[in-house]
Amino acid sequence: MPDMRQESGQSRTDGRPTVWTGRATNRFQWVAAVAGAACMALGITIAVESPWASGIPALVMAVVGCVAAGLLVLFGTLAFVHVEVRVDDRAMEVRCGHIGVPRRTILLTEVVGADYAPRVTPRHWGGWGYRWRPDRGTAVVVRRGEGLVLRLADGRSFTVTVDGAASAVDSIRARLRRPAQPPTSAGTA
Repeated sequence: MPDMRQESGQSRTDGRPTVWTGRATNRFQWVAAVAGAACMALGITIAVESPWASGIPALVMAVVGCVAAGLLVLFGTLAFVHVEVRVDDRAMEVRCGHIGVPRRTILLTEVVGADYAPRVTPRHWGGWGYRWRPDRGTAVVVRRGEGLVLRLADGRSFTVTVDGAASAVDSIRARLRRPAQPPTSAGTA
């Protein structure tokens, strides 16, 4: 079931919400996060409990190696446990993980088209996460499944896996077809 919410209480006259939001989650990333935490715990255990006959340099290397590897795995996976996509009249914003980093905002004035991708896989992009491939563009891939592809004015593309991608594409296409509103000035007579 797509996770679409209407952020504001108002909707347009055509029934579409003023803001489209969607999300995709990869529960497998939690397993990798636990492995990272275990690696950190191993480093701390080694530092506290092991009588190292090999000397201090070997102890420091083991502890620092375990803790550094654990931190990299833990925070690297937590950043891509889920992705949130928000589309409004101005831009599409993509936020990753619990703290929203990495974040990417693409102004709709830079978008020439939007397409639905029924099957986006980490294998096509070289893994999970924020990816770049010269032949394909940039992507945020947190799981296998549907996604949306933005075609940008500079010839590049941006792909993101998100539940309800077809409705996101419809929302973006409708916004691209609508003419820009002329700016209003408050002090003109």
